[in-house]
Amino acid sequence: MKQILVYSDSLSWGIIPGSRQRHPFDVRWPGRLENGLKAAGDDVRVIEDCLNGRRTVFNDPYKPGRSGLEGLAQRIEVNSPLALVILMLGNNDFQSMHPHSAWHAAQGNAALVHAIRTAPIEPGMPVPPILLVAPPQIGMPAGTMAEKFNGGDVKCTGFPKALGKVAKELECPFFDASNIIHASAVDGVHLDAHSHETLGDALVPVVAALLGEPATP
Repeated sequence: MKQILVYSDSLSWGIIPGSRQRHPFDVRWPGRLENGLKAAGDDVRVIEDCLNGRRTVFNDPYKPGRSGLEGLAQRIEVNSPLALVILMLGNNDFQSMHPHSAWHAAQGNAALVHAIRTAPIEPGMPVPPILLVAPPQIGMPAGTMAEKFNGGDVKCTGFPKALGKVAKELECPFFDASNIIHASAVDGVHLDAHSHETLGDALVPVVAALLGEPATP
């Protein structure tokens, strides 16, 4: 069995827009990805490590433990051997309490890639390849997200391009989710069921191809 670690935030945890409820596993994109790979004949397990509010490398001034760097190396160690790590992080870097730009969030992803590649895994275990996924860009923040993400739709401008540049420099495969899905109009941040399903289905052939490639140290 090949294990895939999804390291992400509420967009992958599956918050239902406008609520604090969660899409079921078969709907949210990591579950949709696992089921699609299994249907194609791959023996896989998708491990979800998706923390609401997780940033790339920055701290939340109101909630502890939201920096993606915190404990990441140990998560890689705990879940090894891994055939692939999928990173989809960055949108929370644009919350209203942060002054960050697309460049900052992209560089935060670069730091996460370095942490994964240098994690203290057991001797002989593979360093997993890393798929960088640019999340759909923030829309017009609304409802309970209005204050938290005020201005985020502007600050996130150019993030997919900046992350794609980092992916190329670090020789990581890259997928721009904003090309196929968008944030829900309900809150301007999270994904509705259709977007989860669309993203999960689109990643099936991408991930299937990557599972056959050797790890990049």
